[in-house]
Amino acid sequence: MKKRALLAACAATLCAAPLAARAEAWAIEHVTLIDGTGHAPQADMTVIVDGDRIVGVTPSALAKAPKGHVIDGRGKYLMPGLMDVHIHLHGGAGPQPDLASTRAAATQALASFLYSGVTTVYDAGNQADVILPLRADERAGRIMSPRIFATGNLITYPGSHGSGMAVTIQDFEKDKDKLDKHIAEQQPDVVKLTLEEEGWGARPMIPLMPEPLLQDIIRYYNLHGIRSTIHVSSELRSEEAIYAGADSLAHPVIQGPVSDSFVKLMAAKKTPFASTLTIGENYSRLAEHPEFLDQPLYVASFSPADRATMKTKTRAEYQARMWTTWMKLMTPVAEENIRQVHAAGGVVAMGTDQSSGPASQRELELLVAAGIKPFDVLTIATHNGAVLLGKADSLGSVEPGKLADLLMLSADPTADIENVKKIAFVMKGGQIIDESKLPMAGGPQKRRFTP
Repeated sequence: MKKRALLAACAATLCAAPLAARAEAWAIEHVTLIDGTGHAPQADMTVIVDGDRIVGVTPSALAKAPKGHVIDGRGKYLMPGLMDVHIHLHGGAGPQPDLASTRAAATQALASFLYSGVTTVYDAGNQADVILPLRADERAGRIMSPRIFATGNLITYPGSHGSGMAVTIQDFEKDKDKLDKHIAEQQPDVVKLTLEEEGWGARPMIPLMPEPLLQDIIRYYNLHGIRSTIHVSSELRSEEAIYAGADSLAHPVIQGPVSDSFVKLMAAKKTPFASTLTIGENYSRLAEHPEFLDQPLYVASFSPADRATMKTKTRAEYQARMWTTWMKLMTPVAEENIRQVHAAGGVVAMGTDQSSGPASQRELELLVAAGIKPFDVLTIATHNGAVLLGKADSLGSVEPGKLADLLMLSADPTADIENVKKIAFVMKGGQIIDESKLPMAGGPQKRRFTP
């Protein structure tokens, strides 16, 4: 009961108090600000942080004498921390034979997100005994981690996609006690349901959740103040999910090109969806270009042994799979679908469906490759993620009153999305991250910024 009460208490709030108690006052002066809201970059700005909050954003010429630490931002670029709103933290869907080692791997993965500039993640499905204690520890300030929002177990129809790690619901009235237990014990930040023949691709039909049941479950969670996201990958299922009341979609359409009418629907409804291009592109990328694993972010985020395994055993497995070829064919289709929806005014949010910070950075590159301007991709990776989570009142932009989750860069990310990797410092909740203390799988890293 004590554990359940702790999880409920931590899930009900961002639990910023422990962070605020250690945070200080900062004035970041003469910096170029990209605030995440879609406003053009603003030169020579001062951003003031007090405790865990942003308390002032003003032209440097008008700023009052600062208190606390002063950071000279000349030649630097300040933006919100990145938000990856679809991950599956190491721990995955299977049973956990060794929870201690699973937790260690998950903690390293969380560190890799912070190291890569990601200050918020949403775990869109995991074993409860893996993700929920980590969420509680993050919110209590016991681990170095991005902010964790989590689904815990999925909700789905018996035999449907993801049923191996889900609470299965067949009859709303008869199974309502299962939903009540999920809400009470796991306190999901967002509930995730599935409406899918089987994953991404034209695979054999499996039982699908009936639309009236989907609608009832979404409504029930909404009445408890909990948003929903629906796993879909086709235009048909996406449309059904939207009209059932889905608050967001877990993936773009990948099974074929979208119709003009669907693009207009997404623009009109503005139902946010996670981009998740990286998960499919990762297969052919590793099969054909394993040298990407030698990039600095990957070297820091993965152990030498894991990188060697990926370059050999995993690569050979991917090369032998037809899935790799299919995903290479369909990823450009998904990219174009995302570009069209974005161009029409739909809400794209950055998500990877993976479990590492470098994957989040790769997602930015793929969104630019899709034909979206780097400046717009920055909004996708920050403000739009907060919109998807229903947290735009506290996260996703650099504005007074928002939580001080910031990313300082040494080069202009609107000129080249690769510059998002040129990190001067990462700040979460008013604290500048000391990279030398992060439990990185690739070994200890140097601190980037010393006050």
